Amino acid sequence: MVYQIEEKLWSWADQFTIRDLDDRPVYYVHSKLFSWGHKLSFQDLKGNELAFIEQRKLSLLPRYRIYRDGKLFAEMTRQFTWLEKRFTLDVPGPNDYTIEGSPSDHEFIFTRAGQKVATVSQTYFSATQLYGVHIVDGEDDVSILCACIVIDQVIDDEKNE
Repeated sequence: MVYQIEEKLWSWADQFTIRDLDDRPVYYVHSKLFSWGHKLSFQDLKGNELAFIEQRKLSLLPRYRIYRDGKLFAEMTRQFTWLEKRFTLDVPGPNDYTIEGSPSDHEFIFTRAGQKVATVSQTYFSATQLYGVHIVDGEDDVSILCACIVIDQVIDDEKNE
């Protein structure tokens, strides 16, 4: 499946629309206004929350928790590296995702158990705040898309510092 993630640029809070290749909305992501750290609700088209993303502020490197059904589902952390950005999406069991790439270009590769399972690329689309996410069939789309939103938040925070 290929998704397009578009960030709404002119709003008080972070808002994302995730669309399919036919440009139909599939998911929405809304942040809470005036919160300490990022808090984002990942929703279906009917407004049902599928995941909740919360930034952990008291951490040396960026760290986010992803909740599903009100329970901690995964934790995403940025790893310390010199050149590339590397993240780990720690999910239950031995199936963690490693995410590596170039943040300035929105170019990332997701691997799990040594296999490439998703790619993120701004080159799929020409708009500056629109990028594509290609996910291999059978993977957890919501988890991978949540990780993409986290990476976007980390990139924005680093640009603003």
